[in-house]
Amino acid sequence: MPIPRGVARVNKRVTNRITRRFAGWMPGFAIVTHTGRRSGRTYRTPVNVFQDGERYLFALTYGADSDWVRNVLAAERCEIRTRRRNVELVAPERFTDPTRRLVPVPVRWILALLSVTEFLAMTPLRSR
Repeated sequence: MPIPRGVARVNKRVTNRITRRFAGWMPGFAIVTHTGRRSGRTYRTPVNVFQDGERYLFALTYGADSDWVRNVLAAERCEIRTRRRNVELVAPERFTDPTRRLVPVPVRWILALLSVTEFLAMTPLRSR
């Protein structure tokens, strides 16, 4: 069971505004820039991100029904700002991993406590 939707709504209105200030440069964080699938608007959502080889890996802490995930899957692309660099990502692949083996051990423990097993992996455009 991912984090409840009520918490997601609070984070969207309060926590994300604070997190956006450091998510573009702090390790383990990124800002995902994505386009609304119905509105066409551009959104910037702070997320946790990890690298697995060349791929970027996102733990879907609010589940695959989060707006940013649905927008990225619909567009099949997004851009992230991480460690002060912009990276264009393509080819989203949603998967389930109950072992959480692709993320660092401390993160694995936290995700286990939250029962998060869904992930999204994407590849940088230039490495395809």
